[in-house]
Amino acid sequence: MALAVLAWGTVPSAQQKNAAAESPLVERVGDTGFIQLQSPSFASLDAKQKALAYWLTQASIAVDPIIYDQLSRFGVRQKRLLEGIAAHHSAVPAPVFAKIREYALLFWASRGNHNDISARKFLPRFTFEELQDAAVKAQAAGAFKNPYGDLPALEGQSAVHRELADLKASIFDPEFEPMITAKTPPPGKDILQASANNFYEGVSLADLEGFTEKYALNSRLVKGPHGLVEQVYRAGTPDGRVPPGAYATYLKKAIGYLDKARALADPPQAAVIADLIRFYQTGDPNDWLQFGGDWVRNDATVDFANGFIEVYRDARGAKGTSQSFVTVTDKPVTNVMNNLAKNAAYFEEKAPWDAKYKKRDFTPPVVKAVEVLVETGDFHVNTIGDNLPNEQEIHDRYGTKNFLFLGSSHALSGASTSSIDEFGASPEEIARSKKYSEEAEDLLTAMHEVIGHGSGKLGDKVQGNPAKFLKEYYSTLEEARADLMGLWNIGDPKLKELGLVKDQTEVAKAMYDNAARAPLTQLRRIPTGTTIEEDHQRDRQLIAHYIKDKTGSIEYFDKGGKTYVRVTDYAKMRQGVGMLLAELMRIKAEGDYDAIKGLVDRYGVTFDPKLRDQVTARYKSLDLPPYWAGINTRLTATLDAAGNATAVTISYPRDAVRQYLDYGAMYDSSLRGGGAR
Repeated sequence: MALAVLAWGTVPSAQQKNAAAESPLVERVGDTGFIQLQSPSFASLDAKQKALAYWLTQASIAVDPIIYDQLSRFGVRQKRLLEGIAAHHSAVPAPVFAKIREYALLFWASRGNHNDISARKFLPRFTFEELQDAAVKAQAAGAFKNPYGDLPALEGQSAVHRELADLKASIFDPEFEPMITAKTPPPGKDILQASANNFYEGVSLADLEGFTEKYALNSRLVKGPHGLVEQVYRAGTPDGRVPPGAYATYLKKAIGYLDKARALADPPQAAVIADLIRFYQTGDPNDWLQFGGDWVRNDATVDFANGFIEVYRDARGAKGTSQSFVTVTDKPVTNVMNNLAKNAAYFEEKAPWDAKYKKRDFTPPVVKAVEVLVETGDFHVNTIGDNLPNEQEIHDRYGTKNFLFLGSSHALSGASTSSIDEFGASPEEIARSKKYSEEAEDLLTAMHEVIGHGSGKLGDKVQGNPAKFLKEYYSTLEEARADLMGLWNIGDPKLKELGLVKDQTEVAKAMYDNAARAPLTQLRRIPTGTTIEEDHQRDRQLIAHYIKDKTGSIEYFDKGGKTYVRVTDYAKMRQGVGMLLAELMRIKAEGDYDAIKGLVDRYGVTFDPKLRDQVTARYKSLDLPPYWAGINTRLTATLDAAGNATAVTISYPRDAVRQYLDYGAMYDSSLRGGGAR
């Protein structure tokens, strides 16, 4: 499961400072900053590893369109429209294209026209008539005349007019499918009916009663005349034994690149890649588990994730979104973090929950500090830690693999300025934060991923699948539980013994200050409404508000017309951390749906919109983007006559539009070479 933060960073090494001589902030569009990712460690790879990295990045790009369709049934069509105009914009009036370009960048950044963090729909500044005129002019210049994935070409001006008419409500109507994922639905709708995502068609929660999904993670559920049908995501097998399913076009393309990568990988990783190819062909859950089991035990220097992985976007917490990244290991930092992983059993024993929920058999997790080469699909630059795979049966048998994304955190740190002067509750807190906050967030991320997600023992009732019982609240619980493991263990002397912290008392206070302040400052990312839908945001508010209520160790107060948060008693706050952590472990182990529903609904969902408006105004004065998107590295290969990569170079483009058009060109060659500005 992924750990996302509001803005976080570590102190860069000298090598990273040199590589990022230019500001990581490439461009800002409204509330979104586009930052450039760096991978200095790529230079240390040999030629074979560089070629492996190239083909893995191509496989990542190949699956990228899937997420647009998963988040909206109109997503890929909207994507084609915007990319066609952007690539052939020379005939479009410059003022109109400027507005379309702005909207397209926000669209690409969120993989659709719902904000990635708030899940709420955003609207364009151009009119329907301006968009239609731009589309017609772009077609005359060569757009939309090629197939785009599974979409046929648009032949003639009338076809463009029909397409725009079909897409009008999805782009311009604020009341039409306003939320990607609605876990707090309006009256008269359930969480599936109120969500705009494309995991279900005509399906209500009531329809699922008594229905067992064979392909829970990688299918779309459709209600037809004869009941529910699973549309499985798969390419089909070459022998025709398994027919193609949904997303076959994209998965076949990815398989071709994965096969190239497999030929270059060492034998253990080659087996992993073969597992993934087989899963993409069959869609069989057993093939996914085989891939996950082999993948988690493979610690390759050039590593990757590719699949239907996280379930945050599905209100039920069942359907996985397409996601991929490719990374290069930063060996010095990795060696330090392995000290934490080797002591996972120690921290399990020190956990505050009941002994019957403590894991006794430990496989040390794989820990990797990495630099990202590419991230596509439902993977974003603001994710600075990831613990995978998510399947509990793999955790129990083989452990986990934990990624600490140094490149993302360094880029975020370099592109942002601190907000602590505005939101710090006292001069002492501000000074402590400036000195220790980055170290505190480093440690929290590490403990969240390394000793958080993989901890604990489940009861017999849940049969290794707590999500089945905890449903839409599982992801919030698991993210909060992992955060709490960091907050609980920051005071343990073992961290100092391992050389992971020096001034432990001050770092612990800084971590607690950050946790107490998070529910206030994160409100800037929820521009409308009065409820929190995103799981990480729910988890942060759940922790702070529960502890505030149960121990009184967190206090809100007003000064000069502004609201602040402070920790009044750090020892009591740690008691509250232990209380909530023990209860969340019990709930997970026993599958207690009513208990987690009660906790999250009470402490993690609602907020005061007046407080949000105040926070938003204060952030505007700081001119700090609340949202971030990444520009990936670009790998360029020299290919021989047989199509093999004989040389691979890396570059750091500073043009977000060009990146997204290059990715789209994999499925529509007319996008290649289109202008960006």
